[in-house]
Amino acid sequence: MGKGGEVAVNNEEFAKRVDSVRTKLYKTALTYLGSESLAMDAVDEAVYKALCGKWKLRQPEFFDTWITRILINECHNELRRQKRYHPLDELPETAAEEFDSLPLKEALRRLPKDLKDVIILRFFAGYTVAETAQTLHIPAGTVATRQRKALQLLRLELEEEVSS
Repeated sequence: MGKGGEVAVNNEEFAKRVDSVRTKLYKTALTYLGSESLAMDAVDEAVYKALCGKWKLRQPEFFDTWITRILINECHNELRRQKRYHPLDELPETAAEEFDSLPLKEALRRLPKDLKDVIILRFFAGYTVAETAQTLHIPAGTVATRQRKALQLLRLELEEEVSS
C-alpha cells in the first residue's frame, strides 16, 4: 500500500506501463506542441512526475489516462511558457513540415482549450470516448458534445479557408 491507502505500482510495472503507452503520449504531446524536441521533453517530464507521484495512483487500471492527464498538464505549462517568451504570431519549430502547412493545424490551434483537448485525444492520440472522458475527468456525453462542436467549428473554418 502507498501513502493514504493507495495501491502502489512497483518500478518494474511502472516501466512496462510507460513503455506500452509512450507512443500515444508522444503523439499527444507532438500535436499539442508542434515540435519533436518539445514533445519528447514533455513526455520525459510527465513520466518523471508520474514516477515521483506513482503512489497517488489509486486504481492501477487507470494508469494510461492518469499519465496522459499529467502529460496534458505539462503540455499546457509549456504552451504558457512559450506565450511568455515568443511573440503570439511566431510558431514553434515543427516535426513535420507537411502537417505545419495544413490549414487544419491552424484551425486546431484556434479552438478553445476544452474542445482542442477532446480532438487531440480522440483523433491524434487514438483514445476512445471513454478513455478521453476519464483523462479529462468529464462525462462521456460531454466528450461527445465537445467533439461534435469542435468538428463543426473546424469544418466551418476549413470551408472558409477553401473558399477564400
